[in-house]
Amino acid sequence: MFKDNLLERGEPALQEVESPHFVPDSPHRPSKQEIEARAPLPPDSPAAERPELPAQAEERQPEASGKGRRNGLLHRRPVVLAIGAMLLAAAVGGGYLYLDYAGHFQSTDDAFIAARQSALAPKVSGYITAVPVTDNEHVAAGDVIARIDDRDYRIALDQAEAQVAAAQASIENIDAQLQVQQAQISANEAQVEQAQAALVFAEQQNWRYQELAQKGSGTIQNAQQYSSQLRQQQAALASAQATLKLAQRQIEALKAQRSSAVASLAQAKAQRDQAQLNLSYTTVTAAQPGRVVNLSAAVGQFAQPGTNLTMFVPDQIWVTANFKEIQLDRMRPGEPVTLAIDAYPERTIHGHVDSVQPGSGTAFSLLPAQNATGNYVKIVQRVPVKIVMDDPPTDVALGPGMSVVPTVRIDPTPSLFERLRGWL
Repeated sequence: MFKDNLLERGEPALQEVESPHFVPDSPHRPSKQEIEARAPLPPDSPAAERPELPAQAEERQPEASGKGRRNGLLHRRPVVLAIGAMLLAAAVGGGYLYLDYAGHFQSTDDAFIAARQSALAPKVSGYITAVPVTDNEHVAAGDVIARIDDRDYRIALDQAEAQVAAAQASIENIDAQLQVQQAQISANEAQVEQAQAALVFAEQQNWRYQELAQKGSGTIQNAQQYSSQLRQQQAALASAQATLKLAQRQIEALKAQRSSAVASLAQAKAQRDQAQLNLSYTTVTAAQPGRVVNLSAAVGQFAQPGTNLTMFVPDQIWVTANFKEIQLDRMRPGEPVTLAIDAYPERTIHGHVDSVQPGSGTAFSLLPAQNATGNYVKIVQRVPVKIVMDDPPTDVALGPGMSVVPTVRIDPTPSLFERLRGWL
């Protein structure tokens, strides 16, 4: 009713603004100042020039002073902004230096030490009498790994040497027979010459007495006698010639016997050499420097031919690094390599690329991949690269299967970081 009366008299009415804390039935009534603060005034009202309340000033402050606040921040904290700009520039420069330096190298963690390890086994059977080495021991070329009882093999060698001596004696006997037979041939040749001379005289006598008998100056008996002597001399010459041929044929037989004896001697020598080899096989030695690994030989053990006595790892080792095929574009043999071995992280070993396998690793596996299928999915292959160590350490144990991280320098030109480091 009070509000209606004010409207009827033409007086401006105060707009009531309900406060969230105002309760109509509450005994507390808002003061006149609170009502005036919440009610808008006419433009021509003297109260329109009164100062604003703090709450109203704070509502309009962000819109009026946003740009000024930013300008004030630049003036109040120039050092912070300078440090931030320097850090940003350093991060960008460092990133560029790192990318430029890393582009000169290729690395992989799929790399292992490799060697041509082999099993040492005897070639002859027998009881082991000595094992002068122990596990993981380093041995030189020719060092003894195990000894096998050699008495049986020494006896076999003595028998073979006796057979060689018998064959040599047989050859010497045949040589002597050949000399005797040669003398017999000489005697037979002399008998042939004697028979030929007697035959010539018998022919002359026969011709003389036959002529005398025809003329009547000689007797028929003498003619018949010398005719008979002629035939006897002819028979004697034929006999001497046959004896000479027999002696000559005997020479050929003796030569054939000598050839057989020479073959027997060669066979006996071969048996002797085999016996010597078998005797040498009773001593199992290292063919090259290396380490004895997984030793299983023991004194008193009966070793069969081919039985594994120990594994042997030679000193000649290398690194097989399985690089991705997309890393091989600029990789060539002879390029320097830095090797980091997981077992000895404090050591840095230098090497070089020896060769790159002409084909991926799966192509030479037991079951190579067959890509001629309808569901083919391209996968980046890995290619083994052989890396040889230039300065392998001798005071630590390196063996097949140990993990290595090789880093190959594929660009010999110095990077920007290296040039800067050289200048500084």
